[in-house]
Formats: sequence, structure tokens, C-alpha cells
Amino acid sequence: MAGMSTSEKSSAETLATPVQFLKGVGPARCELLERLGLRTVSDVLFFFPRDYQDFSDERDAGELEEGKLQSVRGVVEEIELRSTGAGGCVLGVLVRSAGGYLRGVWFNQPFMQEKFSHGQRVMLSGKPKYEGLVWVMRHPRFETLADEEDEPAGEILPVYPLTEGLQQWQMRKIVRGVVETHSDLLEEVFPQSYLDEHALWPLRRALPQIHFPDDHASLERARRRFVYQELFILQLALAVKRRQQHDQRRSPVLEATAKIDARIRRLFPFELTAGQKQTISEIAADMSAATPMNRLLQGDVGSGKTVVAVYAMLLAVAHGYQAAMMAPTEVLARQHVLTLEKLLAASQVRRVQFTGGLPPKQRRATVEQIVAGEVDVVVGTQAIIQDDVAFDKLGLVVIDEQHKFGVRQRATLKHAGLDPHYLVMTATPIPRTVTMTLFGDLDVSTLRDSPPGRQPVNTYCVGEEKRAGWWEFFRKKLRDGRQAYIVTPLVDESEQLAAASLEATYETLANGELEAFRLGLIHGRMSPAEKDAAMDDFRRGEIQALVCTSVVEVGVDVPNATLMAIEDAQRFGLAQLHQLRGRISRGSYPGFCCAFADPQTEEAAERLRAFTSTTDGFELAETDFRLRGPGDLFGTQQHGLPPLRIADLLRDNEVLDEARRDAHALIAADPGLSNPDHAKLRERVVKRYGKALEVGDVG
Repeated sequence: MAGMSTSEKSSAETLATPVQFLKGVGPARCELLERLGLRTVSDVLFFFPRDYQDFSDERDAGELEEGKLQSVRGVVEEIELRSTGAGGCVLGVLVRSAGGYLRGVWFNQPFMQEKFSHGQRVMLSGKPKYEGLVWVMRHPRFETLADEEDEPAGEILPVYPLTEGLQQWQMRKIVRGVVETHSDLLEEVFPQSYLDEHALWPLRRALPQIHFPDDHASLERARRRFVYQELFILQLALAVKRRQQHDQRRSPVLEATAKIDARIRRLFPFELTAGQKQTISEIAADMSAATPMNRLLQGDVGSGKTVVAVYAMLLAVAHGYQAAMMAPTEVLARQHVLTLEKLLAASQVRRVQFTGGLPPKQRRATVEQIVAGEVDVVVGTQAIIQDDVAFDKLGLVVIDEQHKFGVRQRATLKHAGLDPHYLVMTATPIPRTVTMTLFGDLDVSTLRDSPPGRQPVNTYCVGEEKRAGWWEFFRKKLRDGRQAYIVTPLVDESEQLAAASLEATYETLANGELEAFRLGLIHGRMSPAEKDAAMDDFRRGEIQALVCTSVVEVGVDVPNATLMAIEDAQRFGLAQLHQLRGRISRGSYPGFCCAFADPQTEEAAERLRAFTSTTDGFELAETDFRLRGPGDLFGTQQHGLPPLRIADLLRDNEVLDEARRDAHALIAADPGLSNPDHAKLRERVVKRYGKALEVGDVG
């Protein structure tokens, strides 16, 4: 490489140098850096700032202007914390600069007092206002300036994640030294022509600017380079995965002939919606190919996903293959079994329920039937993927509420012969950018419309002052013959405490507002048999109101249940609230949902406002994503993908679109990334996602 005297190998070795040997680190600080995952020079180079502090407009206190973002450095002279009554407080910190005084003020943040000491050198940044003969900044950002540090003036400074014992100025000094001495050793992953075509800064130009930008424009250009690269590599990996599934695996050809289609549709005692017809068409086209279907079926609550899944399972059975449906809970598996019983009562399809709660003798007999091919459709929980369960001729796997299984990879069911087709279902609408990433190796079908005759749900969010009026309305509806859910949150990770809270609610209602009605109880600590018994009583109408936890969130289908009260609704997520509400939109009567809440934060209040303003799950999913952000979507525990280092799916959705288009175009032109110009990209794909997505054999 130009300007380097070392070989390519020695450059790689230099970048792999342990951080202990960097100037100013040593054994003690090395241990702190390792807590942050920084073990080598390369790790430090790509340890991106989590934020920036803008000190680019630095002034003395005598030069300040109102309303502009400015910075002042000086020495702390006074620290005063005083009460404002009703539990409030205000912290004032007086700083002397070369041109006068500046006061920093923080309201209701007493912990900030510990961050300051008399004689301390600090930098405050904010929009000042002149109040009572002194300049004041409310809630300014501040930086501690150490005596050892020769902090350059007028900069946009990086803010790095830290660990106890490591200060921001120390981290900056380490990173600055590594960037200055080692960034020229880095190899570019993109060909020069690609950089030019996509207006991307070269790596060696972008890296110093992502850490210590000259100005805001440079920071944006540098950040765009690394965001694009991160999302592009991810999309390349997903595109490679899709192509490998298509090119390297073989599945049974299960064509929906006119005769088979007519036989299946005759089993449905209702007209399919336009959305169901469209998704069935997409699924049938996939299953008629000799390559495995890998499709995500997402739909709003009550949109009829189960009927679409039943069609797909019957299509497999019609060709002599077995179908398996896996649900996250026994309650949901039981609901699917009941749906199948209704639809297949007049058919000869052999079906069985397989869950962890089966008695040993019955379990052994069921396993023997599955292995021998004496069962056509198996509906169950994770019990299906135990070591002793092997399918004779598996044609289709349906995974319901896939995100609740806690793993990114599709379930692997033991089978002989060809690979089965896979249909992954979720009743939780997924934000578009998440679909393009976490589920980027799947084709997507979407159900938006509801079956005809479904009634709307009226949603209210109220405080304690409206409780008596709600229960009066509630009792009237129960006397009219309707049924209801009363949902309480999990107040603790302990199921025992949750159940105790639930039982307290049950006792209060049974001896008070609902003493004239038949109440039931269901929660996570009950045995499968107890849950089934309670749900059966509820379906038959023997229980008028069911006091429950969010165990009823998904899948429970009782059309006559049209009332729901949700206690402490601020404790639930927006998607969970929407799923709960979906339980009372199953029949021909209008639903009524009352959320009792006392939101303590603006985010909780906005979440509840969104919940009451729309019943569109896709709109709510985007709102929830905006409020919460991406969070740990890529956490290894849930999805198996490495976390994103710099990209933000909320902020960078346009870059994601661009990276996805470009990745698909590149894989279409060079499926195995075998072009020498793409060798570095191929290395990055395998290193970053080879294990998680099983794409170690690119090409």
C-alpha cells in the first residue's frame, strides 16, 4: 500500500496488537479497556463514539450571546443544592471564566452534585440566558477537564461508552493516539470505483473524522460511510443466505392444483378475505417450487392468519406430507388445535396435539405415531423439537409468534429426505426497517384486512376517578350476556408474586364490583391442565369474566368476550396492549377496552395516547418503534445476530433502503462474491455473519 513500508501481513499483525502495549495504557488500564470489549488496536479504531459534545463555539463568559449553542471553560467556585418544595430541588454551579461568571443550573437532579468539586476545571455547553447580572445555562452539557489534559479548544468532541475507573478524557487520549498512528494501516473494503459511484468517503479519511471531526459536515460524511458499510454488509449476508436457500436446498413440490384448492376451500365455512386470498396465492406459489419456502406472514390481530396457515398445512397433507405447527405456549397451541378441530371435523386428516404437558405414556405413543407417519398434522410447542421426535415425511413447518421463541434461527425439526417449506407467522406487526433486517432472508406476506362482520373496539384510557362508572357499564354488558377479561400486569419477574397480585385482584372484584358474576382465574403458574380447564369453562360461558395475566395476549379466541379492563396499563408495551385488545375483536358484537393507567413519563403517556387513537397495528408498530428506538433488536439472546455498532434503524432508514438495493444488485451480478474486487466484502460478510446466518461457504 502507498505510504507503508510494512507488508500486508505485518499490517494485520500490527492491528492485532494487544491494547496493553499502547502508549499510556499498561496492565491496569488494559483491564478497563477489555471490559469495553477493546482487546486490540483494531478494536480501538472501530470503537465508535456514542455521542458528541459540541464545543466548537467556545467563548469567555463576557462574550456570550443569548439563544446560541456556546461553550465556556472555567473553574468551579460555588456549588449549591437547595430544595424547591414538594420534593423538588435545584442545583446551581458557579463557574469563573476568563471573562466573567457563568452559572449552570439543573432541576430535580440532585445526583449531579457529586460530579462537581471546588476548584475543578470544567467546560459547560448550552444556550445561555442573562438572568440577574449573571449568564445562566439550564441543564448544560458539561465536560471535566483534567490537569494532565491539554484539551484542544473549539472542537466537536467524541463521547465514548465508559466503565468505572476510566474517564472520558483518558479514553479520548487513547483513541486519538491510536487513530494518529494506526489508521493508515487499514485496508479499504470497497473498490475505488464503488466509493466514487456511491459518494462514500474512503476508510482512511472517514475514520479520523468519525472520532475527531473538523466540523458537522465532516462528521456526517464520516458517519454515513460507516453506517452504509455496516448495513450493506448485513444486507449482503442476508442476500447470500436467501440465494443459498434457493440454490442449495431442495424441497417437495407441493402444487395447489385446481382440484386440491377446491377440496381445501370447501372446508372453510366462510368467504376468504381479499388479503387471505392474496397471501394464500403467494404461499402456494412458493410451495409449488422445488426450493424451500421461507416466508414471513405478518398480520394485524384478527386478520385471519391461522386460516392461511391451515390452507398451507392441508396443501402439504394433500400431497402425502406431514405438517407441523409450533406455538410458544400451550394455551396458544390448544387454541390452534380447537380451530383445526372445527375446520377439519368432516375431513380424514389425522391430527395430534404435542406439548410438554402430555403424560409420559401418551407422549411415547404420540412420538411413535409421528415417526411412523401415522399423523398428518402435529400442533404443539417446543416439545416438537426434542431429540426423540423425528418426522417421517415432513413437508411444511409453521412457526407461530416466532419472536417469542427467543432465537433468531428457524426451528430445526428432525426429518428425513427433502427440506420442508417454512412459514413464520407473527400477529405483532413489524416495523418496515426491522422486517428488512431481522427478517431480511424471508419473503414477506402481509394481512391487513379483517374478516367481514368483525366489529370495532372502543378504547379508553382513564384514571381512578372513572373506575366506578366503568364497572357499572361493565356489569350491564355482562348482564346482557357478554363476557370479559380483566388483565393485570406481571409486577415482578417472579411468577409467584405475579400470581399473588392476580389473586388479590380476583378477591377484590369477587367481593366487590363483580360479586354477582361468575369469575375465573388464569396465570402462568397454573398447570397446563388447569389452564385448559379454565379456558374451556370460559369458552362455554360458565365463566363470565376471566381475571388473567398477559397469558391471553395471543391466540385466545372467544367471540362472545367483548369487554376488557387492563390494570396498570402503563406497565405494558404498546404492541402488548394492542395484542390484548385483539382478544375482544373476535365476534359480531362491538368491543370495549378500558385501560386504567397512571403514566409517570411522557413516553408512557404518548404510548397510551397512541393506543386509544388507533386500532391499526401497523401504525402502532411504527409509533412504538419511534418511541422506544431499536433497543436490543440485534441482541444475541433473541436473534443471534451481532449488534449494530453505529447504524440506527430509526435514524438511518434511508441509508438502509439504499444499502439493501445495492446489496441485492451486487449479489445478482456476482452471487458468490467471487470477483477479486469483492474479496474484502466477502471476508467481512463471513467474519461478521458467517456463524449467525450459516453463510460461511459464500461462493
